[in-house]
Amino acid sequence: MLYYLFEYLDKINVAGAGAFRYISFRASLAGILSLLIALLVGKQIIRWLQKKQIGETIRELGLEGQMQKKGTPTMGGIIILLSILIPTFLFARLDNVYVILMVVSTVWMGIIGLIDDYIKVYKKNKEGLKSTSKLIGQLMLGVIIAVVVDYTHKQAHIPLETNLPMFKNRMSYTDLIPGDNNAWWIFLPVIVFICMAVTNAVNLTDGIDGLAAGTTAIVGVGLGILAYAVGNIKFSQYLNIIYVPNSGEVVVFMAAVIGACLGFLWYNGYPAQVFMGDTGSLALGGAIAAVAIIIKMELLIPILCGVFFAESLSVVLQVSWFKYTKKKYGEGRRIFLMSPLHHHFQKKNIPESRITLRFWLITVILVLATIALLKLR
Repeated sequence: MLYYLFEYLDKINVAGAGAFRYISFRASLAGILSLLIALLVGKQIIRWLQKKQIGETIRELGLEGQMQKKGTPTMGGIIILLSILIPTFLFARLDNVYVILMVVSTVWMGIIGLIDDYIKVYKKNKEGLKSTSKLIGQLMLGVIIAVVVDYTHKQAHIPLETNLPMFKNRMSYTDLIPGDNNAWWIFLPVIVFICMAVTNAVNLTDGIDGLAAGTTAIVGVGLGILAYAVGNIKFSQYLNIIYVPNSGEVVVFMAAVIGACLGFLWYNGYPAQVFMGDTGSLALGGAIAAVAIIIKMELLIPILCGVFFAESLSVVLQVSWFKYTKKKYGEGRRIFLMSPLHHHFQKKNIPESRITLRFWLITVILVLATIALLKLR
């Protein structure tokens, strides 16, 4: 909203008002404000959650220090949502379709997560919202993102292509179905799968203090850099990546996400004073998926979000192998001591804080590798 005010002030020659035209300036303000909101509002929300006795219910999994977390306030994702949305509304251009899509994606998944947390806390149902309902919500969001992105890219005369790491050529969805020029039939399921995979992967990663928030902040930096390059015609030509007009506003949104995650870490770092719950993890997953698809970087997600990918893959492998061996040998066997992956290391008696720090460092390496692979093209 402030963009339009300062645009008017710039027209009447008010000194300094023109700075709001620059994405880097507005992104900096969005990041600072989101961090401050998380720090200042977070304390009040934690007190409110404690007053309402909205505490985490813990299942006994045999993990060290696990039961000490019982009663720690959950649904802290509300802090993250407020810290993302307020700066976005203030500093981003609200007439930009990508800003609207990112806000819708974040709020959409945030509401699904909020319902899930509500059922767990108030209904005392540890299973929360049925997995089928979650998947339907993720599927619907994937369809919305696919339709909006396809329509807006067609309006901007952007072909139905995506960027590839390492390889100079781009991948056209049309080429995936020989003899069929209508790439929609492959584009839609790919986008829906990405939305479902990313949101569930972030959700699975939210298992120990600070892991999901810190990892998302680092991934957010990588996505912000890529978004800035994609939205700048000179940088996109230099890197030989697809130029997406008006996508520069994504940087403002990502700055708010980074600030929100860092501010939330103030309370969520080990030992956590609050958990984000599904309210936060699903919202962050929806935001990451939407941004990656908008800027045509969806195929770089396995590298950029390698920690999320590994956490999700560990669960798939563990469950699949257990079912296979049980059917074949009559007794289920495991690949990991426990899944998701961070619990495997906990079972090896590695301190929570050390696991979190090492996963952050791995994410930094993966973000740098993603950017390097684009340059390598």
